[in-house]
Amino acid sequence: MKRLSTTSVSLAVTPTALSTFFSHYLRRKPLRQRPTAHLSYDEGLHLMRSFLDFASRHTVEELQTFTSQWVPHPQWVRVEAVTVSDALLERAADLLIRQLGEDGIRQVGGREWWRWRGPESTSLDAEWIEMRKNADERERSGDEQRRIMLYLHGGAYFFGGVDNYRYQLQRHARKLKARVLAPNYRLAPQFPFPCGLHDCLATYLYLLESHDASTVVFAGDSAGGGLVLSLLCILRDQGLPLPAGAVLVSPWVDLTHSFPSVATDAPLDYIPPAGFHYKPSRAWPPPNSDDMVMLRAEAEAARRKRVDDGKIGASVDPIELQAKQNPPVATRDPNEPPSAAEPGGHQSTSGGLHTDTDTFLTVVTAEGERITIRDQTQMYTTNSLLSHPLVSPVMQPTLGGLPPLLILVGGGELLRDEQIYVAHKCANPERYAPDSERLTDDGRELLAKHKPTDVQLQVWDDLCHVPPTLSFTRPAKYMYRSIAQFGAWALARAQKMGIEILDDESISVITSSESDSDEDGTSHDGDEVAQDVLSQQSGRVGRAGDALPPFRKHMIRQRVTRHGVILPLAPESELPGCCVEAADVGVIKEGPVAKWLAMKKQWDAKFPAAKAKVHKQMVDDMIVGFDGFGHGEHPPPSALAGRRRRRQAASDPAQRKRTKGVGLALWSLWGSKHDEATVEREERAELEPLPDFKDRLDEDGYRHVFRDDAAMMSPNTDTISQVPSRSRRRTVVDENQTGGAEHTPLESNQQHDSSPEGHPSPDNLLKTGVTGKRPQLGGIAMPFSLNKNAETASMLTLDSVVSPAPSAVGSIMDIAEKHDFEKVVATEHMSPADGLELHNEVLVGLPRPGKKEEGDEAVNITA
Repeated sequence: MKRLSTTSVSLAVTPTALSTFFSHYLRRKPLRQRPTAHLSYDEGLHLMRSFLDFASRHTVEELQTFTSQWVPHPQWVRVEAVTVSDALLERAADLLIRQLGEDGIRQVGGREWWRWRGPESTSLDAEWIEMRKNADERERSGDEQRRIMLYLHGGAYFFGGVDNYRYQLQRHARKLKARVLAPNYRLAPQFPFPCGLHDCLATYLYLLESHDASTVVFAGDSAGGGLVLSLLCILRDQGLPLPAGAVLVSPWVDLTHSFPSVATDAPLDYIPPAGFHYKPSRAWPPPNSDDMVMLRAEAEAARRKRVDDGKIGASVDPIELQAKQNPPVATRDPNEPPSAAEPGGHQSTSGGLHTDTDTFLTVVTAEGERITIRDQTQMYTTNSLLSHPLVSPVMQPTLGGLPPLLILVGGGELLRDEQIYVAHKCANPERYAPDSERLTDDGRELLAKHKPTDVQLQVWDDLCHVPPTLSFTRPAKYMYRSIAQFGAWALARAQKMGIEILDDESISVITSSESDSDEDGTSHDGDEVAQDVLSQQSGRVGRAGDALPPFRKHMIRQRVTRHGVILPLAPESELPGCCVEAADVGVIKEGPVAKWLAMKKQWDAKFPAAKAKVHKQMVDDMIVGFDGFGHGEHPPPSALAGRRRRRQAASDPAQRKRTKGVGLALWSLWGSKHDEATVEREERAELEPLPDFKDRLDEDGYRHVFRDDAAMMSPNTDTISQVPSRSRRRTVVDENQTGGAEHTPLESNQQHDSSPEGHPSPDNLLKTGVTGKRPQLGGIAMPFSLNKNAETASMLTLDSVVSPAPSAVGSIMDIAEKHDFEKVVATEHMSPADGLELHNEVLVGLPRPGKKEEGDEAVNITA
């Protein structure tokens, strides 16, 4: 078979691209009301699935080499390579050792081998990514960088890198106007747990050397999302400064696959339902315990045949090795107790939990057989560590005490149940605590110590795993907006200041393009959005990217359609992920095991000679011997650190000199096309005049400002959602969404803080906004100030931004503090519960008598 290259991949996926194109229009009905109704999404989903299927016929090293190729970056993006110092790597290792504890160190196989970085790499490299325009402005003004995103890429812990993720990272940098730092952490199976986590911790320590934690927000997808959650738990437990917030996109938080969605087929996802299987190689799969016994015996027999000149008298026959291979599972009587000598037949204590590996490595099949899994199932770590809290964060004693989190879930992905479960566990640690029999005294102490974490959970209808990967699609566009909005809010909350971000709806290429229309050729911004909302019986509560509503019981629970329309999420009792018993979390189920085992047998039958050849190479290595790391060091079977031949450095094909990846560059170009076009349109928009406004006076002397612009209209209503601006930017502020007593609804807080009539009294002053001047009643800013010496009778008005609904009232409050107008009265769209309507007007008072009225015809109101 040809090696994994741009040419071979292109030949493999081209038939998929063509067949998807034709079937998309020939089979319209099954795609209706699904994300695949958009051609670009349908193509992207099938291309990802086809690529992963083709890659599985090659070795892991080939896939790693292909996905680590150099990809050039656009000229409008500034990229800067940095290196994390050895001192920070040592400090991170010490912190990780303290977190693991003595029992955890024993489980991972020592405290030295995972510090080794390979024969061809001795440093940890990372990359700063920033929009060149933003970088130039920052350097000219001398402003301190107060927006940093530490991004940990995904790839199931074993493939991917910063180069093939840069097209996504530059979108985050553009939307948040931030600098993104992304490390090239070490990948499994050559560098299994805790190697990658060690690198990520060192990268954050690098940031803390020159930046305050309040200026940093974490983000990660898939495996990177799991790393983010584990990293946050380490920072919390070791007393290090926590970041302002974190974004988890389709996080992989349960490597035991104990939730029901993993047992489904997931036709709307591209992740292989039977797990990742690849052609056998020296890196993967590693031999199981029975195979290791057989290989050591073969090596000892060959060593005894050694002649005086040091050569082996008779070579090992691969055919004989093939016949001696052991099955991936062992079968025993269901009533037989586990043996301590068997894999999984021992207990351990680490991370605040008692772990019995026999419990989750042994399953009873549908035929009543009790089988114990012997082959390693996940590349990230050995089977005995799958339920470790730092490997599967869903197993943490508590996920409280963390900074605010945004957890984005694809409603059609395999891992959706564990993501929904972990979001609720963060917000309600006591209800979703591990089974009491598993908790140690340290675990109970952690559970009692930390308060619930504030979580915004968004479940996106029918979307796949990590939708931002398909950055050229409409659903991904809305997801990027949600991430930018949450990131800005978290930074504003931590820094107690407004954070300006892009508001490029009117110039978005994806928004205005007709190339991504639905299967019937119509744009989503018209009838179909209205149909979506009408079908939900007016249950809509906003759009993706809107300002955050108040947290209720530490959660914002949202369901999001493919058009970015936000609806209430179903109750916990109706979500399968939330209905899993605590005792069943982290326990492998028969369904996923059956699918994995069937595919494993199929792959072993397809590549028996390749596996035997690998075993022969291992016997040859055993004859020569290996260099160790000292007493007590036992690297996992797949670790490159454990197969360093004496007098010869271990070689890792994935770490060889990189070449330019033409295929990845084309994919990155496709993903970057939207950003490049949007940047160009934004530059042109800055030079365009403001839209025409119409104004008139009412009988009380107020000027009513109107705008005739169909683009301003919300697709489901005849009202204006926001006033646009030339700058295409808006400021995000913290409106105390997380305030109030624990588990107390917002209405109760307002009732407690207000007088019975809902008005201020001498003993009960209303809450004020972020400026501390204008009071708010029921979330609505009043047109007067408190605790301020009135210089004039005028109200002040802001000329920067008016935030979109539902936080528009806070923006009107800011307007009243900048400009010299008599009165400002405004009402904008709020949630239905507030009982407010959106009016197509902003009332602006006339200038004071004696003052020139030159600006009366053109009132500068920006969004």
